[in-house]
Amino acid sequence: MKRIAIIDHFSQAPGEPGNNRFTYLAQMLCDCGYAVEIITTDFAHKTKRTRAVEPELLGQLPYKFTMLPEPGYPKNICLRRFYSHYVFGKNLQKYLDGMERPDLVYVAVPSLDVGRVAAAYCKKNAIPLFVDVQDVWPEAFKLVFNIPVVSDLIFAPMTIAANRFYAAADKIIAVSEIYKQRGLRNNQKDVDGLCVYLGTDLHTFDENAGRVSVVKQDDELWIAYVGTLGHSYNIEIVLDALDRLPEELITRLTFKVLGDGPLMERFRQRASNSRVLVEFMGRLEYPEMTAYLSRADIAVNPIAKGAAQSIINKHADYAAAGLPVVSTQECPEYRALLDEFNCGINCPPEDIQAVADALEKLLRDSVLRKKMGENSRRMAQERFDRKHTYQQIVAEIERFVR
Repeated sequence: MKRIAIIDHFSQAPGEPGNNRFTYLAQMLCDCGYAVEIITTDFAHKTKRTRAVEPELLGQLPYKFTMLPEPGYPKNICLRRFYSHYVFGKNLQKYLDGMERPDLVYVAVPSLDVGRVAAAYCKKNAIPLFVDVQDVWPEAFKLVFNIPVVSDLIFAPMTIAANRFYAAADKIIAVSEIYKQRGLRNNQKDVDGLCVYLGTDLHTFDENAGRVSVVKQDDELWIAYVGTLGHSYNIEIVLDALDRLPEELITRLTFKVLGDGPLMERFRQRASNSRVLVEFMGRLEYPEMTAYLSRADIAVNPIAKGAAQSIINKHADYAAAGLPVVSTQECPEYRALLDEFNCGINCPPEDIQAVADALEKLLRDSVLRKKMGENSRRMAQERFDRKHTYQQIVAEIERFVR
């Protein structure tokens, strides 16, 4: 039996909410007859706490789920985070040196400490290395700390580390074409790379949405946001745009915010003065989130100006729910998708009036909402259904190990 080691620093442990790419891939590989181990940390990035996972939940998994010690950190961007990642990298190195040699190592990046350790291990043992680019570091950090020249100097070591990691990969896989090209830029082993969106399993999404009961009145209209409440997501532009809507449109309108993050209280304070009802519902279990999203009328994708995000989880969830999207994301790849499938409206990233006009257009025209919603679901079927798209990853793994 061929052995696959998946190293995912920010993986999802049993019992935690989410829709993780790598636990899904691990299940697919197990179904294909591989012995799979996910190696991750015992520190939960989302909650900033050490994990406490019930042993019986681990025992129910078809793959091995290993959590290595990490000291942790209080905020997404702080010096303690870099130290924490360094320590985890050291613990990962010790673990890899003592484990039974796998036939292929599949690594999610970030973090770069994981990439550095995995690349060295694979080179030493002549093991194929797959790199799955989930986010681009240090580019993502420059959104928060972006001072011309100074930022480049500060983040230069991270850029060098990322370049070396990408260069070591036998196969570059990424969640978007933009991220794929970033990985290939420093790689001479892989000619084409492979772009596979994060996506979701549409069958599971539909089952979950139908199983959870959500009450919504017939004359209500819901605008929904799903995801992190942080610096990359400009919830305030949505709140400002809602306040510009005509009075007759907001009487039965609710903005449902599904998620949490470091800026939740700031957004909550801003929303307390809004003319529109805003409900901050926190981070829901994935089945409950799908139910609320499927009953919404419009989704918003308010990515901040300059953000490094490309194709992300919420894109798949919005499409699976069949929702028209009002988006401020600059990423040309997602903007092109919305235009190609005619399933949303692209707006400039800081144009409040453009967002208000797009929302008003969709709120007034139920026929347009329905048409764009159907197109959004078609996009999900063609581009975001994991059951089919992840087969490309499995095929690449089989090509290397068999």
